[in-house]
This record gives sequence, structure tokens and C-alpha cells, in this order.
Amino acid sequence: MRRVFSFFGEKERFMLALIAPAAITMALFQVVPIVLGANASFRDWNLYDPKKTWVGLKHYIEVITDPAFFGLAIPNTLMFLVASVTLSLVFGLCLALMLNRTFFGQSIVRTVILLPLMVAPVIASIMMRWMFNDQFGIVNVVLEGLGFQPVAWLAYRWTSMMIIVLADVWLWTPWFAVLLLAGLQSLPKEPFEAAAIDAAGPWRVFRSLTLPMLRPVIVVCVVIRSIDAFRVFDQVWVISGGGPARQTEMFSIYAYVEAFQRMNFGKGSAAALVGGLVIVVFGVILYRILDRAVEVSK
Repeated sequence: MRRVFSFFGEKERFMLALIAPAAITMALFQVVPIVLGANASFRDWNLYDPKKTWVGLKHYIEVITDPAFFGLAIPNTLMFLVASVTLSLVFGLCLALMLNRTFFGQSIVRTVILLPLMVAPVIASIMMRWMFNDQFGIVNVVLEGLGFQPVAWLAYRWTSMMIIVLADVWLWTPWFAVLLLAGLQSLPKEPFEAAAIDAAGPWRVFRSLTLPMLRPVIVVCVVIRSIDAFRVFDQVWVISGGGPARQTEMFSIYAYVEAFQRMNFGKGSAAALVGGLVIVVFGVILYRILDRAVEVSK
């Protein structure tokens, strides 16, 4: 060990000492579980009778050929991803543009807008579930007060999905707003001053200056948030549990149910790894598309 470290200078050894705690923590809580899960995915690993017999690609074939996975869980996940990321980006950009201006009470408004970032996803999901409860939820109380019939929101696929997306958008819009606001404040002032001299309107300034210069920040935000949204679990599990009749089941819910409710840890691990591979491929493709869009805009 001493011979290995002798190849590094004092500065390099100091840098290794700084990153060692984070690297060890990541290895213990991310790399090791992934390796264990990959090993379990190739074995007949039932939690109630862990024989751990090697079965090869059996679980992967079962996952890939299961209509509930690529026919329901993955499409639901992609639909949630597109809806949540798009709405969060649009609302976050609107908030960032508003907060980028000077007005009375600006600091108070910024603080209020950032409040959802301090709320745990589980708490926000419980709040949404109670608000849309079909018997005593505040939403149905308002509808009845306006003369409409109450709605069993969580009894239908699309209304359940709407509530899940709403909870996620409420949680993540401030995140987009903070990052986009930082991007807006880092833009050079000269192009905007020239546009003001040319009497360009607000919409033209936004379309021709603000948006093109902000696109690199938007690309990073969208890619990071898309990868995170693909593995959503908390909101779906708390609000709908994947129901009704698995109609809002995401790939993370599919893997959880297989591993810890049906006690088939091997198939659940295989589903998680297949989903992880889909995330990697989707993330690379999305980044290339968005990066290409930024290059073309330049």
C-alpha cells in the first residue's frame, strides 16, 4: 500500500484523502448493492426460500416478455417523465423570469417559492392524496360548493396520473426556477442593452436572446431531472400504489412489487437492472438530442 501511494505527490495524496470518505460511502451504498442485485438477478432468489440457484437469463426473459413491464410500466414512466419535466420546466422558467426582475418584496416572494423544496416527497404526496380524497377532500368540497358532482379521483387512471404529476410538478418547479434564475443572472448584459436600443419587444428579446443563451442551462436541467424522474417511486406509491389495477404502475413500482411483495428478489433485481439500462440509454439519447439542438441554435 505504501508503495502504491509513493507514486503520488503530497498534493495528490491530500486530494485522495479528501475524496476517500465520499468514494467509500458511494461504494458501500451504491456500487455494492448494484453488484449484489446483479448477482441476485441471475439466481432463483425467493426471499421466503433463498435457494440461490443459478438460472442465467431466466428472470430477464420473464421481465422483457411480461406485458405489464414494457406494455404498461415503462410507457407510464415515460408519460410521467415527459409531463412532469415539461410542466416543471415551463413553470420554473416563468418563475425565474419573474424573479429576475426587481420589485417590492422580491426576497419574500423568492422565499415562498422555494418552500416546496423543503417538503419531503412523501409528505407532499400524502397532502395531495388527502386533498383529492373522494369523500372529504378539499377539492371535492370546492366542486360541490360550485354545484358539480364529486369525483372519485383515484379510481381512474388518468385522474390518478394527473395527481401524481401535479405533486411532482409542485415539488420540482422551484428547483428549475432556482437553476434557471442563476442562469439568467449570469447572461451578459450587452445584447439586452443593444436590443433595448433597437426597441425590440419583450417576446422578441426572450425568443431571440434569452432562450438561445439559456439553452445550455436548460439542457443540463432537463437531462438531470429526466433521469431522476424516470426512477420515481415515492409519489406513485403513496398516492396510488400503482393502481387502480396497475394502471399507474411505474417501473420502480414493478421492481418493488416483484422483489418485496411477491418475494421474488431475483426477478425484482432483473427488472431494476433492465430499467436502469433503459434510463442510461434514454439519458444518452436525450442529452445528444438536446445538445444537438443547442449547437444548431448557435
